[in-house]
Amino acid sequence: MARIIAIANQKGGVGKTATTVNLGTALSRLGRRILIVDMDPQGNLTASFGVQDRIEKTMADALLDRNMPMPTLLTEATLQGCLELVPANAELAAAESSLSNKLGREFRLRDVLAVAGERYDMILIDTPPSLGLLTVNSLVAATRVIVPTEARFFSLQGLQGLENTIADVQYLNPNLRIMGILLSKLDRRLKEEQTVSSYLREKWGELVFSTEIGTNSKILEAASSGLAVGDVPGGAKAAELYGELAQEVLARD
Repeated sequence: MARIIAIANQKGGVGKTATTVNLGTALSRLGRRILIVDMDPQGNLTASFGVQDRIEKTMADALLDRNMPMPTLLTEATLQGCLELVPANAELAAAESSLSNKLGREFRLRDVLAVAGERYDMILIDTPPSLGLLTVNSLVAATRVIVPTEARFFSLQGLQGLENTIADVQYLNPNLRIMGILLSKLDRRLKEEQTVSSYLREKWGELVFSTEIGTNSKILEAASSGLAVGDVPGGAKAAELYGELAQEVLARD
């Protein structure tokens, strides 16, 4: 069965989608069969692959119809690995509302992924910047959580809030725990970011990934172009960092 990892932080703008795209790409290029799942109604993960014109069914359809196969799109295939996407769009917000009155609503994503789990080595779930039903579904389906965070004092509140949410979700999914905290969009020229990154490493120790993703315009350029960062001119350095992150993820339980 695939290892299922949610990329989560209740705060927006911390790099969840960029982490999902580029970590997934790095893992696939290491020969792993990767599925990435867009659970955000904004559909930024889907847009990052430029596949909107190929979409027929989305995550919303799969959550609402238990009999429908999970809709996947192949985004990249290598000799040994592959990267597939379950797309999402604004219809996912309506699906969340529809699910709110249904029995077993927290387990819909878990059940969808269970059917396809044997086809992949790892499943990465991009979550919305909220603690609603879509995020709860993601955390119930996952066994591990990667938490991208900025090295800013106000970002620490989001990290604490997610810890509390994970503790609550463990009532439904006792196997869930944090795999690692990722310092994202880091600018070590700023004293505040130096201070906060040091604090994070002191408090959470080895739970913080050694790899740090610095501020890099190529990551934004790649997302707007529907590409992984390694596929845009000048993006090789950032891609190397995600490759290092991929190695850390593979080495962790």
